[in-house]
This record gives sequence, structure tokens and C-alpha cells, in this order.
Amino acid sequence: MEIASMVKFSMMKSGLAGATMMLMALGSAQAQTIGGSYQVEGTNLDGSSYSGTAQIDVTSATTCRIAWDTGTSSSGICMVNQNAFAAAYVFESGAVGLVVYELMQDGTLDGVWTIADTAGAGTETLTPIE
Repeated sequence: MEIASMVKFSMMKSGLAGATMMLMALGSAQAQTIGGSYQVEGTNLDGSSYSGTAQIDVTSATTCRIAWDTGTSSSGICMVNQNAFAAAYVFESGAVGLVVYELMQDGTLDGVWTIADTAGAGTETLTPIE
């Protein structure tokens, strides 16, 4: 390989390594900043709307605890992986649910949820309370 090509390849390899490290740092930063209080806006399985608050407490670089108060209380565990955020939760009644959110650039979580053995899906948006 000629010297000019070697330098070009080395610079490109260096740039890719730097970009990879930046993306890894961004993933870690998202995990660390996910905790806090959120305003909840959603739709139930029947299409009716609900609102309330949620609290996310970070427990590790990838895991957390989440609790909702939307007229009914529920709580569970959660996990963040890059821009995906998932939570498994239990209602006061004992029903088990699952929600999958997309972590948006502005810190909002935009999700879809369901309850075990129940047809349909609801939607939910968590907006950070500043």
C-alpha cells in the first residue's frame, strides 16, 4: 500500500473508532439521564385517555425501577438499551403488563403497552418534568 493510502486508511480507522466511542458514551449518558419524574399521557386499550405521573429510579447502567400513578398505581422493573426502553410491571390487581418505549432525542419516551392475556395495545408518552 502506498504511503498516501496508508495515511488515509489510518485516518478513516481512527475516525471510526472515535465515532464508536462517542456512540457508546451517548448510550451510557442516556442510561444515566433516564431517571427522574415524568408527566404521563396515554390511551387505554379501549381508546379512552388517561394522564398522571411516573417516577424512574436508575439502579445500574442499564436497569431501573419505574412506578406510575395514573389513578391506578403500578410499578415494575425497566431496562434501557440505546434508544429502546422496556418495562415489565404489575398493577394493584395483580395483572402483569409490558411497555416498550422509544427514547426520543428530547428525553421523551414514546411507547406502546399491553396487559397479559388481554387483546389490544395502548399508547403512552412520558415527558420529563423539569
